[in-house]
Amino acid sequence: MDTLAEDARALVAATSDVAGEKVREARKRLAAALERGKGVYDQVRDKALDGAKATDQLLRDNPYQTIAIALSVGVIVGLLVATSCAVKNDQ
Repeated sequence: MDTLAEDARALVAATSDVAGEKVREARKRLAAALERGKGVYDQVRDKALDGAKATDQLLRDNPYQTIAIALSVGVIVGLLVATSCAVKNDQ
C-alpha cells in the first residue's frame, strides 16, 4: 500500500508542469483517492491492532483455558489426520 501511494505521489509530482484541464482533473482525483485510501488504511490498521490487543489480553487473562482449547484443537486435528491416513491406506 505504501509503495502504491508513493508511486502515485511521484506521478502527481512528475505531472505538475503538464498543462491541460484533463491532466489537472486527473491529478485532483488521484490526490483525493490517495487521501481516502490513507484514511481507510489507517482505520483498518487501527481495528486490527485493537483486535490483536484484545486477543492478547484475553489469552493472558485465561492461560489455562487457552491451553485447554489449543490442546483440544490439536487432538481433533490429529484424529482427523490419522483417520484420513488410515482410510487412504485401506484403499
